[in-house]
Amino acid sequence: MSVSTRPVVAATLRPGAWGFRLGLLLALAGVAVLAAAIAALLVLGIGVWGNNIPHVWGFDLIAYAWWIGIANAASLFAAVLVLRRHGLRTAVNRFAEAVALAAVLASALYPILHLGRPWLFHWTVAYPATTGLWPQFGSPLVWDFWGIMAHVIVTALFWYIGLIPDLATLRDRTATQGRLGLARTYGLFALGWRGSVVHWHRHQAAYRLVAALVLPLLLSAQTVVALEFATTLVPAWHQARLPVHMVVTGLPSGLGVVLAMAAVLRHALSIERIIDDTDMDLLARLLACAALASGAAYAHEIFTGLVFAKGAAQEAFTARAFGAGAPAYWGAILLSVLLPQLLWRPGLRLRAAVLIPVGLLAAAGVWLDRWSLVVGGLLRERLPTHAVAYVPTAAEWALLAGSAALFGAVLLLFGRAIPVVAIFEIRHEESLEDVAEEER
Repeated sequence: MSVSTRPVVAATLRPGAWGFRLGLLLALAGVAVLAAAIAALLVLGIGVWGNNIPHVWGFDLIAYAWWIGIANAASLFAAVLVLRRHGLRTAVNRFAEAVALAAVLASALYPILHLGRPWLFHWTVAYPATTGLWPQFGSPLVWDFWGIMAHVIVTALFWYIGLIPDLATLRDRTATQGRLGLARTYGLFALGWRGSVVHWHRHQAAYRLVAALVLPLLLSAQTVVALEFATTLVPAWHQARLPVHMVVTGLPSGLGVVLAMAAVLRHALSIERIIDDTDMDLLARLLACAALASGAAYAHEIFTGLVFAKGAAQEAFTARAFGAGAPAYWGAILLSVLLPQLLWRPGLRLRAAVLIPVGLLAAAGVWLDRWSLVVGGLLRERLPTHAVAYVPTAAEWALLAGSAALFGAVLLLFGRAIPVVAIFEIRHEESLEDVAEEER
């Protein structure tokens, strides 16, 4: 085992430090809150939420679209690095893929829970029912099911295929330590990996194939969310720009979480040599660029809303930017567009005390945008009756916090059980450096 890979394997196999145990305890406490919120929902129904007429959607759709955005941005980032064979993939890809998978798992809760009768979610699956009835394929509920299932399968495959060589390394390492039970577990998931030329050829082909499959999946997942808005009767949601808006404005959320996690891991696990200053500098600049792209989407919305929009479209923009939903709208621009521009200063791109809050606040800004879109789209009264304002309840806050705790618990367990960076990529880079030195 090379010197540079020892800290990665040691961080995986050593007993959990107090920081890890405290973080996992807090995350599991949040998961318990999530379980309580789900239990209350199953027993009492969706009346425990603040939804009402006309606000039939609230935190459920906001959080669903937000988690999907985080997963899409992280997966897109990792897939592009694999396809381009960029050197940054060595430091980032493993936990970026883990962020995407954890976010997909968190988002998968909401399409089931907001059904009202979650125990009947199998009705959205195309199965030969004895009644002869089939799911309505024109329903967004069916789109949710197939979209989430495709997302989970492809994201999990992308993460797992890249992990196989490292599982074999852990298998061999634990076997030499006499931990045979753990070695058998790692060996089961390593699929008989022996590191032969044939194994490497098939692994790289499969890895790049799944990475290529990720790209169209991500675009379709976000556009399906936007199309769900288009199927409603709300004129403000019948806009062709919404699919592009959902994709582009979601980028800072995933990149922000990846950047914050990179800053935490390199200091917590003392792997500054692997996730080095050059990697952190590039990650910070990528977040700033993603924020600029998001800013272009907002600029297009503002310009068309002020100059070209007429009727329902103009009314929707006015309510979103200058009405009751204005604080969330401008807060989203401040946190997800303007705040990351601080990272253009070289002195700030290597400070964990700056990178972590900027990355997490960028993700929070995207959540505010989804709030402005979902709740703000229904703030205008279209009937002579007085509309009741949407106010999230404690049950909704508990569900949101619980899904965030589930996300954190999955990442913590991931960091405890498997290497947070790709060991085989580190070895590959070292071999290339050795060849270059010999040639010189």
